[in-house]
Amino acid sequence: MDLTTLKIKWTLGRQVVCLVLLTCVLVLVSGQIRYSIPEELEHGAFVGNIAEDLGLDVAKLSARRFRIVSGARKQYLEVNLENGILFVNEKIDREELCELSPTCFLHLQVVIENPLELFRVEVEILDVNDNAPSFPWNEFVLEITESAAPGSRFPLESAQDPDVGTNSLRTYLLSSNEHFSLDIQTRSDGSKFAELVLETPLDREQQKTHQVVLTAVDGGMPERSGTAQITISVLDANDNVPVFDQSSYRVSLVENAPRGTLVIKLNASDVDEGTNAETYFSFSGHVPLKVRELFSVDSHTGEIRVKGIVDFEKSSIYEMYVQAKDKGPSAVAVHCKILVDILDINDNAPEVILTSVSTPVQEDSPPGTVIAVISVMDRDSGNNGNVDCAIPNNVPFQLHSSFKNYYTLVTSAFLDRETVSEYNITVTARDLGSPPLSTKKTILVQVSDINDNAPRFVQPSYTVYVTENNAPGASICSVTAFDPDSNQNAYLSYSILGGQIQGMPVSTYVSINSDNGNIYALRSFDYEQLRNFQIRVQAQDAGFPPLNSNVTINVFVLDQNDNAPVIVSPLPKNGTVSTEMVPRSVDAGYLVAKITALDADAGQNSRLSYQVLQATDPGLFSVALYTGEIRTIRRFMDKDATRQRLVILVKDNGQPPLSATVSIILSVVDSVPETLSDFSDPALSQDSPSNIAQYLIISLSSISFIFLVAIIVLAAIKCYKDRHSTRGYRLSSTCCGFRSEASTEVFQKSNINLQISSGSKVPTSCVEVNGNGPLSQAYCYKVCLTPESAKSDFMFLKPCSSATPRNNAKDTDNLATGWGGQNHNHTVNKRGTPNEIKQPNNDWPLSKTQNSALKRYGPQYQLHPAPDYQHNVYIPGTPTLQTTSKPMQLSDLDVKNSFSTFGKKKKFTSNYDPKEDGIINNDLF
Repeated sequence: MDLTTLKIKWTLGRQVVCLVLLTCVLVLVSGQIRYSIPEELEHGAFVGNIAEDLGLDVAKLSARRFRIVSGARKQYLEVNLENGILFVNEKIDREELCELSPTCFLHLQVVIENPLELFRVEVEILDVNDNAPSFPWNEFVLEITESAAPGSRFPLESAQDPDVGTNSLRTYLLSSNEHFSLDIQTRSDGSKFAELVLETPLDREQQKTHQVVLTAVDGGMPERSGTAQITISVLDANDNVPVFDQSSYRVSLVENAPRGTLVIKLNASDVDEGTNAETYFSFSGHVPLKVRELFSVDSHTGEIRVKGIVDFEKSSIYEMYVQAKDKGPSAVAVHCKILVDILDINDNAPEVILTSVSTPVQEDSPPGTVIAVISVMDRDSGNNGNVDCAIPNNVPFQLHSSFKNYYTLVTSAFLDRETVSEYNITVTARDLGSPPLSTKKTILVQVSDINDNAPRFVQPSYTVYVTENNAPGASICSVTAFDPDSNQNAYLSYSILGGQIQGMPVSTYVSINSDNGNIYALRSFDYEQLRNFQIRVQAQDAGFPPLNSNVTINVFVLDQNDNAPVIVSPLPKNGTVSTEMVPRSVDAGYLVAKITALDADAGQNSRLSYQVLQATDPGLFSVALYTGEIRTIRRFMDKDATRQRLVILVKDNGQPPLSATVSIILSVVDSVPETLSDFSDPALSQDSPSNIAQYLIISLSSISFIFLVAIIVLAAIKCYKDRHSTRGYRLSSTCCGFRSEASTEVFQKSNINLQISSGSKVPTSCVEVNGNGPLSQAYCYKVCLTPESAKSDFMFLKPCSSATPRNNAKDTDNLATGWGGQNHNHTVNKRGTPNEIKQPNNDWPLSKTQNSALKRYGPQYQLHPAPDYQHNVYIPGTPTLQTTSKPMQLSDLDVKNSFSTFGKKKKFTSNYDPKEDGIINNDLF
């Protein structure tokens, strides 16, 4: 019976042609899905509707970032996110994927985010009969001695089929012949091999060779087969073959064993002698090439050693066949089987795979927010493949285990981007092998900002000093704020908050650069009009909602020496130089005249000094450096010119200094007419009286006294009436004050104490008006008519003090107190005692000439006396000089008669004492 007939019978015997339906079996147990598919499916082949099997909404697969993660090195399967179908992405070869393993599974991890869900999927790869059995050679020679007895067995080369199960090798068939039959043997592992059985003796002389065909058939549907041509050579007798100690061996080998490591030493004995007993070893022809690359066999010793790198993760067991054959004629080879079990060692570190990472994370995210999904795997087995994952303890994150070898990284506390803007989280995966191996992977988690910090200025407040006369548009300062937030939340803009400066919007004075905080002056500042002001700046970020903060800036205007001194007295009359007469008989030290000047600046810029710039006779007159008093240096001589011209320089203390000059003509005369004497010495009138002058002085004194008494009586009546309508103040302890403005309440807030003073210096007709009303200091006013009144100036409303001399020709720096005003500027006289500058009587205006000389000071010109001295302003007949509640009007000063000379009638002696001259106190009224 030939081979073709056997195949036909085998096919007819089955009687059934099986139709394999490739379907998928779905098993859902505890969150795990299993599919079964055959191998070798084409790309796009249907595996299963995984979205439907998991109960997911197909329309939301993309939005929830549905994807699968495979542990295999190739992406064999893929999911269509439009319909949720799992399909074959790349053709699967079960033999390549799982080699000789009886079962083959492809493990998948399904990851769904928003919210996070994990599923395990197992896809069983079913074997198909895609491989036919094959022999190592298509033709091989078998030598059999002619002395072989019937029944002798000769092992044949085995065929290999990489398929498994029913698709693997099922049986062998032998073509029909008259000498041989085939016996099928089954090994302990279920594999089969064939032995050739000699049925009838061979006769080499009749037939030297015989040819048969060996067919290997698998159990697939349809079945596949492979053939080999066997040529049998009949030899002369070598009737004993080598014999192995065991027909099969099983040994263990540690993976990664060094090359040359001994696996096993085989031993085969032959009872023949000589060359018929000399045995050599070799691999059988059907040993796979992979085994030949990993192991070698010594032909003389039978030692099998490691030749390549043995990896447990590639294969845990190797099967090989070794044949032994003697060197005698007609040698017959015998075979044995060796199974090598590979022992796993911990030679693979864990692998950390970031399945999903959500970064950056907002700093206000609640604890428990999922940051990443992490999977770990270890190709080792047992404890060597068990892995633990951990992260450092000093970060606000935790690892939670969901499935085996799958972890989620979540926040464990609120984050603060301003404290830590990003985290480098090191995930350490460590297996349980000995020694353990570990792998570290760093996850960068960035923290995104929210607008949770308001801007903060570098300083709590700013103080800025700006020199007056600054250029408009120039920068006066810069403010800086910082915001610890980032990006738009840290972008700051600056603005000036609304307000007013001297009744005008602050925006008309300064502006600010909204980007960098530079503040610019919009106008030139004048220290004499504006000395300080305050602005508020706001810094606001661009976050949502925006946050802001404010800061106060105090701006102080610094004085510049931009005002030259102004000569107040003497002033030219009718365009001519002022002329004064000086008696020829005066002694040294005689007060000839006094220069008075004002400076609108402040501090050192307003401190004035006087000096003689030009003089007809430099040795005759001198000027006081700080008071401007012109006095004689010596007595006049006959040779001295009767007309002396002085040019006085008035200079301030600024840098650079500014100055003004005034010219005065001093005429030296034998006697000074009474009508021209403003600075007359009362003592002179005793020796050379003038009846006309005496009459004029007595008349003026009488009129003044009557006027004063009338004022005092009216004040007393008013105080008496107010005593019953107010709080019952006693007239003896209070007095009435007078204000410059006329109103019905002119006397209500002041008290007057009327006293008639008498003493050696003021013996007659002196009335004191003492005030201690609502102001912090008491005021005393004197109205006096003395016996020397006919020969001296009339003293009207002079501040009263026990220390005040009647004649103050040398001490002329005290400021007199005028009629009671609400506000007062304190000045300091030469003794260091504070004086009050009161509001003037507006009924005494300046002349046109004086107004013209001082017109550059404007309507708000103010005095700025230096702290350590006062300039004396002689304005007889003018009781006050305004520097207080409202700025002084130059029109309020009557300087027409401010420059005068003392009386001329006193005979000068060497024991000249100004205090006895009856010279009035020349303080500034």
